[in-house]
Amino acid sequence: MREDDDVDGRVTLAEVATQAGVSLSTVSKVLNGRSDVSRPTRTKVERLLETHGYRRRAHGTPQAPLIELVFHELESVWAMELIRGVENVAKENNASVVLTESGTRHAPDPQWVEGVLRRRPLGVVLVFSTLPDNVKKQLRSRAIPFVIIDPAGDPEPDVPSVGSANWSGGMAATRHLIDCGHERIAIITGPDDMMCSLARLDGYRSAMAMAGLEANPRFVRFGDFHVQGGFSHAMELLEGPGRPTAIFAGSDLQALGVLEAARLQGLSVPRDLSVVGYDDVPLAQWSSPALTTIHQPLRHMAEEAAQMLLRPRDPSKAALRIELATKLMVRQSTAAPPPPSDA
Repeated sequence: MREDDDVDGRVTLAEVATQAGVSLSTVSKVLNGRSDVSRPTRTKVERLLETHGYRRRAHGTPQAPLIELVFHELESVWAMELIRGVENVAKENNASVVLTESGTRHAPDPQWVEGVLRRRPLGVVLVFSTLPDNVKKQLRSRAIPFVIIDPAGDPEPDVPSVGSANWSGGMAATRHLIDCGHERIAIITGPDDMMCSLARLDGYRSAMAMAGLEANPRFVRFGDFHVQGGFSHAMELLEGPGRPTAIFAGSDLQALGVLEAARLQGLSVPRDLSVVGYDDVPLAQWSSPALTTIHQPLRHMAEEAAQMLLRPRDPSKAALRIELATKLMVRQSTAAPPPPSDA
């Protein structure tokens, strides 16, 4: 560790060590995320580094040729598309990809940052995550850039992010069903604490309002983006009279659950029920029937995020926010609604 690492000559690590009452090697351990430092000492050193506006000189500390990709879960085919996108960029830059599963869909575990500081990757791509202020400051002080993909909440102004046009996607999916002749249209969006879920729901409501149709509160459901969530909500929606003639599922996985629920209810898709998904993962083309869905450019989103990490950026400028377009993919799971007597 160089003792003269500083920001515009304002502070040296030796001065930080003196003020904290610790050795220079202890400050070095804190900077590198070593676990053999007590929490009170770590907190004291971090506060002093923050107070002095410490930034490690990028040329003084070589980084590992790694891009770290952080998920809160690694279960779905949706995640595979993002992994492929990051890998494409990593290969072009002679780097490798490290996958980490940590925390919730909002933020990684507090212990995660210690591992990142030890690994010193070229940068970090976080999926469905926000970052606490102290974590952002730690990463920036070590010159480790980060980007969030499709953030769970409204991204803060200082956080680079890549998303897609979720409102437009929700609008396009619902408008397609309306154009087919449907009026009783239900939606199973994602969790109610995620920005993308709410944006798709807003798109649905806007399309219904523009068509002069009322969105039945019973037809509005918050799912979990997984097959079981789509299945459970669809089973409830399809029971009894007055069922919807179409369901817009906020993910392809939820749409697969809707297809299974329709089968168990004795309904034919699309004759008795039309279904629209979201994401356009490869599996959507192989469902039975093939799924009409909104193409979300997942792989492209991941590529953009990884490229943002590797581009030089002026820290004084606002963080970049990229929003990619979505597209309706019409296949065999949607058609005109059944006659009223069959509904």
